[in-house]
Amino acid sequence: MTPSATPMGLWERDPRRYWAGFTEALTTAGVDSPALVLDTSALEHNVADLLRRAGGVPIRLASKSLRVRSVIADLVARPGFAGVLAYDLDEARWLATESGITDVLMGYPTVRPSAIGEFLADDIATARVTLLIDSVAHLDAIDAIAAPGSRPAVRVAIDLDASLRLLGGRVHLGVRRSPIHDLDAALALGRSIVDRPGFDLVGVMSYEAQVAGVGDDVPGKRAKNGAVRLMQRASMAEIRRRRGRVVAALRDIAPLEIVNAGGTGSLEATSRDTSVTDIAAGSGVFGGHLFDTYRRFRPAPALAFGLDVVRVPAPGFVTCAGGGWIASGPPAPDRLPRPVWPRELHYVATEAAGEVQTPLHGPGTEGLRIGDRIWFRHTKSGEVCERSSRVARIARTADGTARVDELVPTYRGEGKCFL
Repeated sequence: MTPSATPMGLWERDPRRYWAGFTEALTTAGVDSPALVLDTSALEHNVADLLRRAGGVPIRLASKSLRVRSVIADLVARPGFAGVLAYDLDEARWLATESGITDVLMGYPTVRPSAIGEFLADDIATARVTLLIDSVAHLDAIDAIAAPGSRPAVRVAIDLDASLRLLGGRVHLGVRRSPIHDLDAALALGRSIVDRPGFDLVGVMSYEAQVAGVGDDVPGKRAKNGAVRLMQRASMAEIRRRRGRVVAALRDIAPLEIVNAGGTGSLEATSRDTSVTDIAAGSGVFGGHLFDTYRRFRPAPALAFGLDVVRVPAPGFVTCAGGGWIASGPPAPDRLPRPVWPRELHYVATEAAGEVQTPLHGPGTEGLRIGDRIWFRHTKSGEVCERSSRVARIARTADGTARVDELVPTYRGEGKCFL
């Protein structure tokens, strides 16, 4: 299977022109480093590829993987997209009210009294935002802030665990999130919601992380890749059966509007589940390097950041200002930003990506001088936006010449700090 059915982009045809174009565009526009750039042509490539892979099932944008409100608002208004999957309740309320997004599903539960209180006092937010729960305790947390009758009815969705459990549960493949795994547990929670004043059961959400978030084409890992593919096929077959039974049973007691599932890495497989109404995706829009190890697709490097060379400490070495923008997850080399231009630049093992400075070595240092710019890709897509207040949107002419089209704020640039 080819990674992408969309035409080859400039980043593949002429990488030197692609990456050097960022430097030229920012220099012309007077934008200093550290600089976060978003290439519009690569973004559109990724959007088209996501829609193709989703096979007609609407995509719900995972906001944590973007964190640029103007991009979220633009995409969610396009055909093929349906609402937002938010990661924080204050964020969800902000998107529903300030950006007018009418369908916001929380991807995680919340118990913060201040956030719940402000949400319950906002009639627009309560009509547009669906909270995620996996326990009656989550309902209790809401009622403790405002009792039914003194607030609007709260829309809720059940978080169904999508992990693959083998050998009677002794083997758990997937994330550790919701305790709601089987039909009986889902129905028990569903009935508790339906029977409880002040709540409307409107959806189900499940995330098959062991498929959407695990690469199956890691270089040099042929045997492991084969095992991952077998696991993913088995896992998708199991969750399709189980989710279908759960959704059918819950529809007997409540009019479900939303059945959300999947992620960027599982679009094709999740789209074959007829119980699903929309699929979550976000990381594939910006194309962090975490997804370079997937066989089914290969996103374009739409989002990148540039650092200045500030020292040349020895032949074969340069030092950049900043760079310690390490991704969340298990500590490992794949959490580090990846230097991509010039090529053949490598971290110094004793320092890696540093808080204030990042030394690099390798053949790519040849000819680099103080003031030159080095380009990096982040492991994950949205997290890097917490490190910059703005993103330079890059437009290109037909011949590939780049220019800064506009500077747009990130969440941080709008004064928002959610998690």
